[in-house]
Amino acid sequence: METVSQTRSHEGTQGVYSHASKLTGTEMVFSVYVPQHKEGETLPVLWYLSGLTCTHANVTDKGEFRAACAEHGIIFIAPDTSPRGDDVPNDEAYDMGQGAGFYVDATQKPWAEHFQMRSYIERELPEIIAANFPVDMTKQGITGHSMGGHGALTIGLRNPDVFKSISAFSPIVSPLNCPWGEKALSGYIGDNRQAWRQYDACALIEDGARAREILVDQGLADNFLEEQLKPELLEAQCKAAGIDLNLRRHGGYDHGYGFISTLMADHVAWHAARLKT
Repeated sequence: METVSQTRSHEGTQGVYSHASKLTGTEMVFSVYVPQHKEGETLPVLWYLSGLTCTHANVTDKGEFRAACAEHGIIFIAPDTSPRGDDVPNDEAYDMGQGAGFYVDATQKPWAEHFQMRSYIERELPEIIAANFPVDMTKQGITGHSMGGHGALTIGLRNPDVFKSISAFSPIVSPLNCPWGEKALSGYIGDNRQAWRQYDACALIEDGARAREILVDQGLADNFLEEQLKPELLEAQCKAAGIDLNLRRHGGYDHGYGFISTLMADHVAWHAARLKT
């Protein structure tokens, strides 16, 4: 692991780091905020998965999480959204390729060689984090925005023994039922829609995945709400499965970081209460 930068913030350390990933075959960059803590102490972890076109830098620069993480003693980890580089396949559109990994393990050419973001987030990066930071890996929560909200929901639901708390900002709740998902999953996974179900929060719940509770915040002025996000589908599945979903709808808020930063401290506190119990 290489240190790209480190700065002091709220008595803790905000760092940006890179490493050579065996899974993606590329250099991967991520950020970690570590609050002030006692020597030898380990802290709970909150993962944040970013949305389309983003890198680790979007939430690191605009997410306004550090004060809350310092208050509650939470380490905040922000990975990139895809492999990157001159030799990495890309698409001319913003919703496929670099910046749009969708947190899947691709099986189709030309994506399969590098786009292994599910395994990168579930296996490889946690090993890097555990080896280099004062983390308590028995206390992990996960959240994310938009495509990253989809990632947080699906990874959290597939790994209930790892992630003790799950939340999301404006998530894509059902890629099987929206244009973004149709394009990404057909391109990365192929035409077998049954294989897509492991990457769809609503399908995972329908197929038996469970979480004790989920927190979702959604802006009602979000221009992607009706066509791409469709939170009512998650609401219906959670109700049928008996999952305690707190879906909070907010008038006037759009899809951007003004909305996310408004509610970030609330999400950090929500995760902290569950990770420290």
